[in-house]
Amino acid sequence: MNKLTLHRVYFPEATHGLLQFNDQNICFTLELPWLNNKAYISCILEGTYPLKPCYNEHFKHHIEIKKVPHRHGIRFHTANNVQLELQGCIAPVSRIISSTWGHRSQLAMQKLLEHTGAIPTDQLLQLTIKEASEDAIINLIKQGKL
Repeated sequence: MNKLTLHRVYFPEATHGLLQFNDQNICFTLELPWLNNKAYISCILEGTYPLKPCYNEHFKHHIEIKKVPHRHGIRFHTANNVQLELQGCIAPVSRIISSTWGHRSQLAMQKLLEHTGAIPTDQLLQLTIKEASEDAIINLIKQGKL
């Protein structure tokens, strides 16, 4: 099974992450801070979730995160500002440039879609979200650039 893993580091203003596909670094992520999984103001719970590629006029190509407890409409979609552009979703970014700002989200989203788009439709793609535990990953997230 193909594996997408999000390693998180929690800060008061936002949650920063490193997204890996089969243990290969793809991009960083930005999310709202952890506020007990409250809709629209918190990042989602750690856990494992099925993913579904989607398209709509607002988000264009994006990935929906399914079966999130007590939440709906959670997606990977482009965004560079945590406070202004996210309501519980995950923004892939090429760099983290401050506590609440990322850079080149569209490029990071394109990389994510390239990795996940190669998965045959009969294979399940899952996302595992967990707190970063390895020093090398934590330091990479804090540096904010690959």
